[in-house]
Amino acid sequence: MNWLINSWYQKHPIRWCLWPLSALYCAIILFRRTCYRLGLFKQQSFNVPVIIVGNISVGGTGKTPLVIWLTKQLKQAGFRPGIVSRGYGGKADHYPLVVTPQSDPRLVGDEPVIISRQSACPLVVSPNRVDAARQLLEQFDCNIIIADDGLQHYALARDIEIVVVDSQRLFGNQYCLPSGPLREPLSRLKQVDFIIHNGTETPADFTMNLSQGSAINLAHPNIQKELNTFQNQTVHALAGIGNPDRFFKQLSEQGLTVQTHPFSDHHPFQAKDLDFNDDLEILMTEKDAVKCQPFAKENMWYIPIEATISGKLEKHLLNKLAELPPHG
Repeated sequence: MNWLINSWYQKHPIRWCLWPLSALYCAIILFRRTCYRLGLFKQQSFNVPVIIVGNISVGGTGKTPLVIWLTKQLKQAGFRPGIVSRGYGGKADHYPLVVTPQSDPRLVGDEPVIISRQSACPLVVSPNRVDAARQLLEQFDCNIIIADDGLQHYALARDIEIVVVDSQRLFGNQYCLPSGPLREPLSRLKQVDFIIHNGTETPADFTMNLSQGSAINLAHPNIQKELNTFQNQTVHALAGIGNPDRFFKQLSEQGLTVQTHPFSDHHPFQAKDLDFNDDLEILMTEKDAVKCQPFAKENMWYIPIEATISGKLEKHLLNKLAELPPHG
């Protein structure tokens, strides 16, 4: 599978072999969207505004820190946000499922646990976002919904769409699945409300910068270290995220000598994955830490991140919300 993903970001001849499948995929996507637009497929609306956060490419682009950032901005503006998510990687035996900071990531997914911890907002996961939104409003006092990774879930009506783009990888070869990384054609970007570029490699109206905080010990969360205390040390760095190289690069830029261990996105970590036969410190993302907590050791640390966004996105978003017609 990795060879196919790598082919999306270089000039690989496999794309021509897979192009007929991509053409079929695009035709299905177009047909599906047309059916929703014409009302042939039912789209569920709710009596509160819905903000979609998503992407048009496969893999992580930075949606989770953006969702957390949005909750903070909306709270400051007086809203009571709630969140719905797919809960990718979770293996619960029933849905919808309410997520709390203490939830098991094996049941609800890794990203929802992080969002719940950092946002302090009600959060419900379900493969069916409509069911999740319905339970969210029935059980919690929310007056706005943020749908995490819900751009292609057209059954849920939306008022505002926000797309996150990885500035490093952008759109690869710009082909749709399976010959390329796109879930929808690039033309889809013309229909969304805001496009946020994660990173400053590409000039854009809105850019997101992810700053790393102090390292937090997995075994003793009350112990923290500034990243510069690891300078000139050799450390193990692992990442089971959409773009592990971004995490490794950030550590290297801090002066750390990094032995990299990339894993697939949402990898279900086990203790043996972190057995490197030495006593070097092990650094990981917060997304990975929630799954490594059951076998935490004193040499394991995670690095939380916080998003800052340029272009006064919060002002534009609040203006857009103010222009929406009344719900209900």
